[in-house]
Amino acid sequence: MAGHSHAKNVMHRKAVQGAKRARAYGKLIREITVAAKTGMPDPAHNPRLRAAVKTALTANMTRDTIDRAIKRVAQGAAGENYEEVRYEGYGPHGIAVIVEALTDNRNRTGGDLRSIFAKGGGALGETNSVAFQFERKGVLRYPAAVADADAMLEAAIEAGAEDVESGEDGHEVSTSVEDFAAVRDALEQKFGTAEAGRLEWWPSTTLTLDEEKAGEVMKLLDALDDHDDVQQVYANLEADEAAMEKLTA
Repeated sequence: MAGHSHAKNVMHRKAVQGAKRARAYGKLIREITVAAKTGMPDPAHNPRLRAAVKTALTANMTRDTIDRAIKRVAQGAAGENYEEVRYEGYGPHGIAVIVEALTDNRNRTGGDLRSIFAKGGGALGETNSVAFQFERKGVLRYPAAVADADAMLEAAIEAGAEDVESGEDGHEVSTSVEDFAAVRDALEQKFGTAEAGRLEWWPSTTLTLDEEKAGEVMKLLDALDDHDDVQQVYANLEADEAAMEKLTA
């Protein structure tokens, strides 16, 4: 029985992983579609689309799948018209949360997220109800192999970036919103397209919670992230490194 149980557990785990991968690919396709519609459907002349394609390739999406998505936009094929919507609210223990979504039905997405917040011990708020606790930043992420820390720092600061954090996981370059495009273009000429390049919400103040309370918040953040319409989730949660490793394992 033990062996049989183990096999079923493995199958279930594979099914869950497959579902998560499919959901992640769906979100990447949405971003590619919106990027292609808001600019030219040609990555060479559309920085947002170029970054979306790079992110999709990094996630092991096939080039054929990416090209088909861009081609549908270029040919004007009928399909969903996604709009970018920001939702804000509070999670358990007063944690501020910002959710960015791409949706073809604001009422449906808003209702779903309101329910997820409520079930997670929080509440969906009005626009700008928590945004004042965050700062909008441009962010570019490169793999560690493209340059050493000194070379990346020198190039980024010369391009107008505000800060660079480098480590084994790679380089994270942060900029003001106003300088984001110029820094992105300058670093792209030197190091190629970033693995990720977008505007993000960074908390200006954080709340530190113990492992148990942080776990409650993480359940809400995971539930939000699992929604098909949700692209990014930001929170001002802080927990010690050991606790976060356990919670994100």
